[in-house]
Amino acid sequence: MGDQLKGKVAAVTGAASGIGLACARAMLAEGATVVLIDRAADRLQALCDELGPNAKPLVVDLLRGAEVDGIAQGIEDLAGPVDIFHANAGAYIGGPAAEGDPDAWDRMLNLNINAAFRSVRAVLPGMIARKTGDVIFTSSVAGVVPVVWEPIYTASKFAVQAFLHATRRQVAPHGIRMGAVLPGPVVTALLDDWPKAKMEEALANGSLMQPTEVADAVIFMLTRPRNVVIRDLVILPNSVDL
Repeated sequence: MGDQLKGKVAAVTGAASGIGLACARAMLAEGATVVLIDRAADRLQALCDELGPNAKPLVVDLLRGAEVDGIAQGIEDLAGPVDIFHANAGAYIGGPAAEGDPDAWDRMLNLNINAAFRSVRAVLPGMIARKTGDVIFTSSVAGVVPVVWEPIYTASKFAVQAFLHATRRQVAPHGIRMGAVLPGPVVTALLDDWPKAKMEEALANGSLMQPTEVADAVIFMLTRPRNVVIRDLVILPNSVDL
């Protein structure tokens, strides 16, 4: 238990599982009040009951624009003005582009791109007014290295990187830091469509990371001196050749 984020209000989207939950736990351990954002109401409430009084549930369907637009007010009503916003929620689709389902692509792109951008737009005005804040995206190594077996997912993360760094330069004069953590393969529900044999092989050869390792990187980013921004932090299993 630390206090590096004591007094801070943080919010994490996609916080009911995986990287989002690991990051919420890590921020709580460092003293922050954390608003866990997800659409799974029962799961969120159960998690917050487990995590303690500094964990607050906020039920938002990120594919409903009006709900996303109210996200900053929802956070403030629960915990106060947001200091740290982690745009983490996302989906994954791999496979050949020629064989893909465009409707499934649309759903993923709406979550990975539109919902992420819209949620950040919702919190930025308050941060600008307060002249401080941190925004972190969960991006992917696929956002800087095109991955041959996941062209649509790769494209979504390239879009995240472009939005992030253009916006970062706009808001830096207001004391706001923006950055991305870009992990390689992580053991989360996003990999549920991997063949069982591929998953077992990856776990055996050490080519998958755990969500807690991503959370450690996020805490590192958030705890740099205010004059330092970690704009991109790529973390990979050592056995991954990228």
